[in-house]
Amino acid sequence: MMGACTAVPLMSRSRRRPCWWRCSPTWAMASSPSLVTCVTFCATGRLRDATSPGRGRNKRTLCPSIRTLRTFTPETSTCGSGTAGTGPYAASLAAKMELVERVSLDYNWTFEYTGRVVTDVINLGSYNYLGFAENVGPCADAAADITVKYGVGVASTRQEMGNLDRHEEMEKLVARFLGVESAMAFGMGFATNSMNIPALTGKGCLILSDELNHASLVLGARLSGSTIRVFKHNNMQSLEKLLRDAIVHGQPRTHRPWKKILILVEGIYSMEGSIVRLPEVIALKKRYGAYLYLDEAHSIGALGPRGRGVVDHFGLDPCDVDVMMGTFTKSFGAAGGYIAGKEELIKFLRSQSHSAVYATSMSPPVVEQIITSMKCIMGEDGTTIGLERVQQLAENTVYFRRRLREMGFIIYGNNDSPVVPMMLYMPAKIGAFGREMLKRNIGVVVVGFPATPIIESRARFCISAAHTKHMLDRALSVISEVGDLLQLKYSRHRMQRSVGQPFDDNVYEDIDD
Repeated sequence: MMGACTAVPLMSRSRRRPCWWRCSPTWAMASSPSLVTCVTFCATGRLRDATSPGRGRNKRTLCPSIRTLRTFTPETSTCGSGTAGTGPYAASLAAKMELVERVSLDYNWTFEYTGRVVTDVINLGSYNYLGFAENVGPCADAAADITVKYGVGVASTRQEMGNLDRHEEMEKLVARFLGVESAMAFGMGFATNSMNIPALTGKGCLILSDELNHASLVLGARLSGSTIRVFKHNNMQSLEKLLRDAIVHGQPRTHRPWKKILILVEGIYSMEGSIVRLPEVIALKKRYGAYLYLDEAHSIGALGPRGRGVVDHFGLDPCDVDVMMGTFTKSFGAAGGYIAGKEELIKFLRSQSHSAVYATSMSPPVVEQIITSMKCIMGEDGTTIGLERVQQLAENTVYFRRRLREMGFIIYGNNDSPVVPMMLYMPAKIGAFGREMLKRNIGVVVVGFPATPIIESRARFCISAAHTKHMLDRALSVISEVGDLLQLKYSRHRMQRSVGQPFDDNVYEDIDD
């Protein structure tokens, strides 16, 4: 096994994303307007604050020392350009949703409800990858039945009086689903990372973290007290250099060997849509004797022919991953997270993890939603619905990504990733894109700094198995319309239907902008 893994090439691609000057007509046309917009945006925002000190939320009580760029930018962009698709919602967030309409008369400092509910809004923003976040169907029925028997809450921790038989059944099912020895569940996905990493590492340990890891991984690493070093996103050359230096030089000053080296990566990176290069990461961790912590929050259920995540996607042995983490909030339509691996790891975390010792047990209806949806994916419900949804998600993802490229948009990520970031670049277009899409009954998520680099604003689409081809075509038509309105088709390799030919998805021409 070791020989097979080390045979994987370890050199990384030079870039993780397409270069602007290759995708855009020129470097100046793509970057200069974005930079000018950012400078103007920040300057006018600072000027507004200086001339209107009493304006805004908590302006008279907010301590100036925390008014950094990271707090100034989201507040100014939200209040200056408006929000779109942020709810509140009046029904289940399935493939279509209902939005409670609200308006603002003071540039989004405050909102008023109109009493109108916008219906039939196509949902391209939530993480409902397999369509299990519904208020009808076997999962909803099972959750309703279990609520009658167990109630809604437990009001105790797992180590006191909150350990139900359904909790233990769920954990055994998760371990069987992942193909590992044991697993344990937590009530919050964010806390699964932030509270368990400090239990696994501490002073004298080294954490090697991907530069685009989720905030929960970053917080967990910081709380652990370990030394943290960051490697370039999905760059195996950068990771190997850090591993080699850690082995050769050891700890700073003393040069003693590190007690433990832990590599933190994600299955699918939620802002990039990229998939971790797991075979190469495993080969490196074996070569240098490190441990691997894999966060499968977005990939579990959404990748692989059996929906088992990125390990299944690459056809790898789950035992090669030391700590498997994931959440139930996305593909399973529930809440919480899990840690899975060897039996000794789980026994250790049950007594040492703050999230396991002090947190309230998971709600029984949530547990039942997880059990029912997971059995559906595994086919243990006696149907093939789960497998069909996994296959439908894969087909929808490939189709949606292909059509966006053909229309001339720049998108990031791997072809198999249901997270599809579409580049807006300019911060001023963040609110505009969200509003224009919502006017046309399409709910999307738009993202800017500090979640992304300041001149790499984007819209993030999340594809679901519940989306029909008609829904996707309708959404793509609206995206193309708004893209023309806001001039978002930056790619010079646009593909268009040939003039005078009948419509055919397979017939296109290259168009240079």
